[in-house]
Amino acid sequence: MTASGPDLHEALGDRSIVFVGMMGSGKTAIGRLVAAALDVPFYDSDQEIVAAANMDIPEIFEKHGEPYFRAGEERVIQRLLSDGPAVLSLGGGAFMSETTRKEICEHGISVWLKADLDLLMSRVLRRPGTRPLLNTPDPKATLTELKEKREPVYALSDIHVESSRISKAHTRDAVLAALKEKLLGSVDT
Repeated sequence: MTASGPDLHEALGDRSIVFVGMMGSGKTAIGRLVAAALDVPFYDSDQEIVAAANMDIPEIFEKHGEPYFRAGEERVIQRLLSDGPAVLSLGGGAFMSETTRKEICEHGISVWLKADLDLLMSRVLRRPGTRPLLNTPDPKATLTELKEKREPVYALSDIHVESSRISKAHTRDAVLAALKEKLLGSVDT
């Protein structure tokens, strides 16, 4: 546990920390590390949707379409937010929903993990076939378009942190420092 863990945990109350950002920005990896540092549960909204639907995300998109997926995503996120404190990693498009943003505002603190296009591409290409929105003739152009569309909405987040190329621990520490500053008004360790 980090030195700031107990203080942050107490300051959170029943609110959750919600990671938003593009696919490949590190929301799940960093979310797990932050949850461990604060000794709270971690949830990945995509994994929770898969469990609820009993099918993987590409299959949901193929059988039912994106609107069906997004509606289920909203319900799952609302359920997870009602069970705080926790750390929640959202799918890249989830924060685009005004309903979801409102729920997060009421029950959580949003953290935007920012990353440049090259870093995102290098990460999403490690797991081909798992990103239905990138099943296009030009995935980089698609990712660029999604990034341009989504970033103004991600910018509404409470906290902005650059996803580090250095290490996951570096990004985790930057998130914890930003949370400490937001919740406690201090970055002293």
